Order: sequence, then C-alpha cells, then structure tokens
Amino acid sequence: MQYVDGFVMVVSRRKLKDYKRLAQKAGRIWREYGALEYRECVGDDLKARWGFPKMAKFKAGETVVFSWITYKSKAQRDRVNKKVMADPRLADMMDPNNMPFDPKRMAMGGFKTLVSY
Repeated sequence: MQYVDGFVMVVSRRKLKDYKRLAQKAGRIWREYGALEYRECVGDDLKARWGFPKMAKFKAGETVVFSWITYKSKAQRDRVNKKVMADPRLADMMDPNNMPFDPKRMAMGGFKTLVSY
C-alpha cells in the first residue's frame, strides 16, 4: 500500500505567492527523488465551525494549506526523504528566519493508506 506524508499549516495571505514558489521548487525536488505525487492545496471553503479553522486557529488575513506527498511505501518514503533532506536546493529554502509560513504552526505526520480507489 502507498504511504503518505501529510501537512497542515497556516500561511499569511500576503505570503501565499512566496509559499507557492517554495512549494513548486520543493515539489520538483521530491518528484525528482521518486515521490509519486506532491500536492499543495490552499483553503477555499473553510466555513465549517468544526473543520480546519478550529484546528488551525488561523486569523483574519491567514489561510490554511493542506499538503501531501505520496510514496510507493514507507521504506521508499524514507529513502526519498533522506535524499531530499541532503539536497542543497532544499536547504537554501529552509532558513527558519525567512520562511513564508510559521513552522511552529505546522502539523505533519506519516500515514499508512487505509482505503484507496
């Protein structure tokens, strides 16, 4: 079964273009090293009281980005991520003082696929 890394983060709407540029570069790197799919999705319909607004606690002028990367397996994910994390192109984008989002307000984890169509 495929393995998925999932991410939820709060991004200032003012920095959304910067975030998109970073995500496009990162996505190319992950795919280059073997990820099957790389998706970055920005909040559009977030009006549900019990949904992302409650969980992410975003404020006026902010939105939520929901992302995932799909792999063949957890073992393949570990191999891909090891290469990605060692890639200097990614290191250049990960300056904690110059990121288009607050990494302290990010949630992430690895997930086994339960159902797939």
